[in-house]
Amino acid sequence: MIGDLVGTMTKAWVPSMFVIAALFLVGYWTILPQDLIPNSGLSNTFIGVICPYILVVHMGTTISLRDLAKQWKTIVCCLAGLVGMCALCMLLPMIGLVDRPLVIAGLPPLTGGIVATQIMSEAAAAKGLTAAALFATVMLSVQGFAGYPITAVMLKKEGARLLKDYRSGKVAKVASAGEVDTSAGKMADTAPEKKKLIPAVPQKYYGTALSLAKVTLVAVAAFYMGTIKYGTFTISGMVWALIFGVIATELGFLDKNHLGKSGCINFVMFALMMLVFNGLRTASPSDIASLIVPMLVVVAIGVVGMGIVCLLVGKVLKVSPYMAFATALTALYGFPPNLILTTEACKSMTNDPEENQYLMDNMLPQMIVGGFTTVTISSVLIAGVFANWL
Repeated sequence: MIGDLVGTMTKAWVPSMFVIAALFLVGYWTILPQDLIPNSGLSNTFIGVICPYILVVHMGTTISLRDLAKQWKTIVCCLAGLVGMCALCMLLPMIGLVDRPLVIAGLPPLTGGIVATQIMSEAAAAKGLTAAALFATVMLSVQGFAGYPITAVMLKKEGARLLKDYRSGKVAKVASAGEVDTSAGKMADTAPEKKKLIPAVPQKYYGTALSLAKVTLVAVAAFYMGTIKYGTFTISGMVWALIFGVIATELGFLDKNHLGKSGCINFVMFALMMLVFNGLRTASPSDIASLIVPMLVVVAIGVVGMGIVCLLVGKVLKVSPYMAFATALTALYGFPPNLILTTEACKSMTNDPEENQYLMDNMLPQMIVGGFTTVTISSVLIAGVFANWL
């Protein structure tokens, strides 16, 4: 509750995840029992297996393939940025700056959000790499501090560039690339709804139980696909969950924004957060202190690598360097900070409603798609691969 309040009051400049992690740490060091989460009734199976799988399936239901296709240059720049981040950070163990398990465990959370963190912390813990598991959780808590200020600068630079052209008459106001549903952080599909292979369930039969049953069936299929070995290699069930979520939505088996429609999304997210922060229960002050320098190094080098590659690719694609970097940086915070930062940047640039709308039309769709590309899609795929490298 306190984390949400602080995040809202500071307009996400102080991330709620950071506040929650800090309170859990201080609490575990002082008055909170270490078995707090298990005693709450949230079992390891429920928060460690069921919630992550159905949440990733849900993430697949929020993706509009048509709107992603419209913003293909943004997607390429974001992916290039993630490649640059991972590539440069993977050099750190080679030169002895940061231990390899820490880099492997920390990069997926740095490229995304809570699901990638859960995958890496669980994988590291299963292999006895307690420091790496803790590193993944700590990375989730602090990543936004690097992304917020740099993004704010990039958005204001882009806003100044757009306004200069707009005020000089070089460009006319253009329609947005897609309407943005700011309540869910997704691109609203403005095209007419096409007929699905599987017809929708009549509304009178639709309820929470049916909604959860459908999403869980898809999650179970993904879970068992993740157990199949291809030689010595496996594809994470989380990756399958994202893919199956997209396919099931396109076929009509699942609804758009499935868990949001049933009203379950907030509880599932809450339960998954408890799993991630439960990993802090055994962390001592000395453990946290030992991770500060490696964390700062990975974040700094990762952002530099991201900036270099996404800017180079953006130049080839003739994308504004400011937007190329800003959209790639959504990996460090996702939604809703990408919405908040863009809105605040546009408001600070002009008091004219038409100019403000022009800026929002040109910047917000790219920032929303950037968040999808990095946090919703790529981070899960990266975590699924990196978990095999620990």
